Amino acid sequence: MMDKKERNEEVEQSQTEQPQAEQSQTEQPQTEQPQAEQSAGESGDEAKKKYDSLNEKYLRTLAEYDNYRKRSIRERESIYPEARADAAAAFLPVMDNLERALGIETERTPFYDGVVLVKKQMDEVFAKLGIEAIEAGQGTAFDPELHNAVLHVEDEELGENVIVQELQKGYKMGERIIRHSMVKVAN
Repeated sequence: MMDKKERNEEVEQSQTEQPQAEQSQTEQPQTEQPQAEQSAGESGDEAKKKYDSLNEKYLRTLAEYDNYRKRSIRERESIYPEARADAAAAFLPVMDNLERALGIETERTPFYDGVVLVKKQMDEVFAKLGIEAIEAGQGTAFDPELHNAVLHVEDEELGENVIVQELQKGYKMGERIIRHSMVKVAN
């Protein structure tokens, strides 16, 4: 058995060894700290570069998405008027034939009255869609934006670039031309 003196010596010895161990532990980080700061500084620069790169990619992606969203909105807004104009263009030959049928001099029979009613119904549908005939009557000034001159006539009584006759009716929807009027023009 140990006596008290020996125990006290062991305790003192362990206490003196601990501060030395603590001292050596604190000394090691002090010597390694500048190296850690260097590697932390280097990794900080790398992290900053990586952050800047990722941030730039994010901003580009955000801008691309914003452009995509705006383009999609424009496309959606333009689809309806285009589809409406295309549908109206498909019915223009029917309207032309109805007008030709009504232009023939015949007796007022129930068949003729039926054609008149169908033409009236087509006019109402066109009005609901916002489709109107382009003015191209005799004496109207020729406008290349609205009219397509297919024949030219020399007529001294009429002025220059004046419509003599409308050969085929033109139609527009708002400012959009569905079909130009085919006309005969005086030079």
